[in-house]
Amino acid sequence: MGITGLGRRAKLAFRAVIAAAFAALAVAAQAVEYTGPLFDAHLHYNDEAQSPHPLPDVLARMQRNGVKAILANSRPNDGTKALASSPLTRQAGVTVVPFVRLYRNRADYESWSHDEAIYEMVLAELARGTAAGPFRGLGEFHLYDSGNANGAVAKKLMALAEERSLAVLAHVDDLAIDLLMANTPSKGQKVRLIWAHTGIGGAPAARVDQLFARYPLLMGELSYRPGLTCDGGKLCPEWRDLLLKYPTRFMIGSDTWVNQRWQYYDELMKGYRLWLGDLPADAARKIAWENGAGLFGLK
Repeated sequence: MGITGLGRRAKLAFRAVIAAAFAALAVAAQAVEYTGPLFDAHLHYNDEAQSPHPLPDVLARMQRNGVKAILANSRPNDGTKALASSPLTRQAGVTVVPFVRLYRNRADYESWSHDEAIYEMVLAELARGTAAGPFRGLGEFHLYDSGNANGAVAKKLMALAEERSLAVLAHVDDLAIDLLMANTPSKGQKVRLIWAHTGIGGAPAARVDQLFARYPLLMGELSYRPGLTCDGGKLCPEWRDLLLKYPTRFMIGSDTWVNQRWQYYDELMKGYRLWLGDLPADAARKIAWENGAGLFGLK
């Protein structure tokens, strides 16, 4: 091959190296993770977790993952009170936002919406408060049948939440969101409802958009959310668009409802940091920390 041919090959090789370098830079840029503080807006410290995962263990998991505040709700409420009262929590730099969970035991998951004893329990817990201050909300509660949003106790608790400016953490479908909101004095315009998993049943992004537009204080918590992430743990396009449309309306959470979730707490938080890094810095900071902190007046 002549000199001219060699020159052409050298140019092509140089261009290939440059193209590879730019591709590597693009991948590196995409792989940048969010590094700021996290607000875990869906955390349980249930009775079955406390022996295999004592307080030093769970607090160490929060601390090494940069979790600076938690929305704690536990079955029974003793787990939340333990987190709120322990000096270890303060030493770990974790702020506890305590919620009254509606369950004394697993049987209450199905019957709470009609059980007057649950309403009395909630009132008693609100009167007692915690070592970290008053309870700030109600839930997490489940409605496996949307129609149970119209149960006598469900109605009373939604009205109580609005009356006392308590937030609500609800594991429900999109139909139950409308029913729950209808049972508040303002018809959903003033109650602060946090939609656990933003619809674990997989309500389409368009339906979530519709509900966010209808209820100005509705917020979405993103654990277990179907369709949220795609290849490589990055946000799926329609969800990235929705998060950017409502950057002040979403929060992240671990949902440590079984002990396995504690065992994978590091991976859960790393997964959030990965896709948060795919957002503009301002939006990532809001979803990771500021939305939760602002909702409960944290510094």
